Amino acid sequence: MGHASDYFAGSIQVSQRIDVEKVEALAGELVALRSRGGRLFILGVGGSAGNASHAVNDFRKLCGIETYAPTDNVSELTARTNDEGWETVFVEWLKVSRLTKDDAVLVFSVGGGNLERNISPNLVSAVQHAKGVGARVLGVVGKSNGYTAEVGDVVVVIPVVREDLVTPFSEAYQAVVWHCLVSHPLLQAKPTKW
Repeated sequence: MGHASDYFAGSIQVSQRIDVEKVEALAGELVALRSRGGRLFILGVGGSAGNASHAVNDFRKLCGIETYAPTDNVSELTARTNDEGWETVFVEWLKVSRLTKDDAVLVFSVGGGNLERNISPNLVSAVQHAKGVGARVLGVVGKSNGYTAEVGDVVVVIPVVREDLVTPFSEAYQAVVWHCLVSHPLLQAKPTKW
């Protein structure tokens, strides 16, 4: 078999192993968030940042949830990186946004952050702040041993079927999970055109 056959066989395995009860729990969290008038802040780095931007559109347009991604403001992102350091870019953005217990943070990440390894310290700082103010911490991540999965309230962990494909499957399935959510009968407020 070639790479494409192996890749799609792995994708089928991920689909078969994903914890659909966690996905349903995530839908429930988002229904409750919308009901209480809370805001959703989606955090991601790299490919996950691109996913965050796309998901903001879907949660706002299809579900009627006030949603933001700090990475959509490249001027503030780069100014904070330059002046204060990379680890501050999300937590300081959330502080200015006055994150409260009524809000939720949704982390899209492969690893979910790890301070000891200096991987995504910006996600760790943001999650710590969110927990500190009582906001809900949600996630779609690729590792069960990262910070987000360890401390989050509801986190969908994408099953690891091949270590060499953790990143592509994690980022691809972020999109699969959020599209499942925005098309969920409990969440979708407006139909798609097609």
